Amino acid sequence: MAEIIEKQSGFVSGAPLTTENAAEVSPSLVTTAIDKAITKIRPMATPLDQISRMGHVRPVDSMEVEFYSVDTRADRDVVKRFAKVRDAEGTDETLYTLEVEHPSRFEVTDTFTAGSAVTGGMYYILSKGADGVMQVARLGEDDGSMPAEGEEIVRMGRAATQLDVQTPQFAALPTKRSNLCQIFKMQIEQSLVMKLSHKEIGWDFTDQQEAAVYDMRLGMEKQFLFGKKGKVYDHLKQETVTFCGGIWDQAGKDIAVTLEGFDQKALVDMLCAAFSENSGSRRKVLLAGRNLISALNKLDHTHVITARDQVTKWGIDFSELQSKFGTLYVVYSDIFDTMGMPGNGMVIDPEYIQKHVFIPFTADTLDLRGSGQRNTEAMVLTEASCLTLRYPEAHARVIGG
Repeated sequence: MAEIIEKQSGFVSGAPLTTENAAEVSPSLVTTAIDKAITKIRPMATPLDQISRMGHVRPVDSMEVEFYSVDTRADRDVVKRFAKVRDAEGTDETLYTLEVEHPSRFEVTDTFTAGSAVTGGMYYILSKGADGVMQVARLGEDDGSMPAEGEEIVRMGRAATQLDVQTPQFAALPTKRSNLCQIFKMQIEQSLVMKLSHKEIGWDFTDQQEAAVYDMRLGMEKQFLFGKKGKVYDHLKQETVTFCGGIWDQAGKDIAVTLEGFDQKALVDMLCAAFSENSGSRRKVLLAGRNLISALNKLDHTHVITARDQVTKWGIDFSELQSKFGTLYVVYSDIFDTMGMPGNGMVIDPEYIQKHVFIPFTADTLDLRGSGQRNTEAMVLTEASCLTLRYPEAHARVIGG
């Protein structure tokens, strides 16, 4: 008997319900379920990614989007040597060699920043030798600046090309703007012997997946916050790699605060700047580094500004500040500390954050045994996406001095 799938009515008749049938009748059903499962994995560590997945998500059909706008693996290391090699043949890219103190913290397709998270250069790792020496390309024009010996660099999100299947394994008047979707990937593997062996603590492949998703989300969180939009030509793969721009650069205004002697008046001024002179909502979120959080915690709240210990929204536990201007949900984000900005923060309006998804979060199984490569069980996690701010003036950078 032939299988009949009634697309219009949303029924599957004469056939078992499979993920393929479900995807054909209701394309967003399976991906939505995956997204909801992802949000249960340590949501407090990646508040921006968490909010974006549970907010306004828009599928797109292009890697470039245009919009109108009224305990983890260490991600820091120290440079031992950074030298310019040559200009890549037939391209505008300049190639460099990089040696760091802990080469295992970086892999091919990783991106990293050197210097200030806002003004420093961003680089893409093209290759890595057995001795740990890496070949990297700089995003944007070569201005002559290079990371010095002893300078700290910060690992950002991975960026894959469109044909990549595998990655290194892991133990007002509207203004038209654009952003690029970045292909984030993470690969998990375990050998067949490891799978069959008794594990004292019950660690299995599902646990590996959770750890990989967590690490992947941390990289995406940094990219969504502080990434630089652009493209780099990978001359080894002969493909262009795209990088998504972070919302830090998209925000419409800055709020300067003095952390030393931060008092009630300074808090009122900060809330006034965050909520006034924009068309945003009366409920916003502050993602902040440790120094800014510390300054807020030292305040005595009055009848003008009241504080609640904990409010849970989007699966995240916030501290709540209520004022005449609006309600501010405050959460500590150690991403700011990681990026060398512990005194800074960002006020975002969840109503006006748009997530553009070119490839929904997927988990693909690789048959490495069948292809004769390795006797392992492997899975590759992929998502191609970016974030945009629809009303830049409704969001603000908080600069603590």
